[in-house]
Amino acid sequence: MQHALATLGGGCFWCLEAGFERLRGVETVVSGYAGGGLEQPGYRDVCRGDTGHAEVVQVRFDPTVIDYASLLKVFFTLHDPTTRNRQGADIGTQYRSVIFHHNAVQREQAAAMIARLDAAGLWPDPIVTELLPVPTFYAAEPEHQGYFRRHPRQPYCQAVIDPKLAKLRQRHRALLA
Repeated sequence: MQHALATLGGGCFWCLEAGFERLRGVETVVSGYAGGGLEQPGYRDVCRGDTGHAEVVQVRFDPTVIDYASLLKVFFTLHDPTTRNRQGADIGTQYRSVIFHHNAVQREQAAAMIARLDAAGLWPDPIVTELLPVPTFYAAEPEHQGYFRRHPRQPYCQAVIDPKLAKLRQRHRALLA
C-alpha cells in the first residue's frame, strides 16, 4: 500500500481533523503546528500568535483510494479560504488558510485548484490560501488529537464543527468511509 501526506491549515485544527477522519483512504489525521520559527511549540505558544505557526492537520492517505485533489476539495469545503488570518471568531496568523505542499506535484495541483476555484467565483472574495513548501511539522498535545470524536457534545463542536461536517456529507458523500 502506498502512503502520502498532505499538510493543511484552515483555522482550528479540530474542524479539519473531524472532516478528514471521515474519508475513505485516509489512514491517520494528526493535529499539529507548522510554519513557525519556534522549535517544539505548544498550544499556548501558538495561540499567542507570535510564533508564526499555523494550526494544521497532517493527513496520511492512500492515493490509490483517495487522491490529493479530492483532499483539496474537502479542504476548501471545510473552511473559508478568503479570510486572511481568520476563521469565524478565531483570529490570528495561527488560523490562516495554508497548503504546505510535500512535492512539486502537490504544489502544481494546489495552485491549479486555487486558480479553478477563484475563476468559478464560488466566494465573493478571492482565495488567500498560502501555498508553501512543507516545513517541520509538530504534533499537537494529546488532548487536541481526536477532539471532536472525544467531545461531540461540547458547545464549540456542536456550533462550529457539526455544520462543517453536514456540509461535507452534503457535498462529498461519495468520499466518506
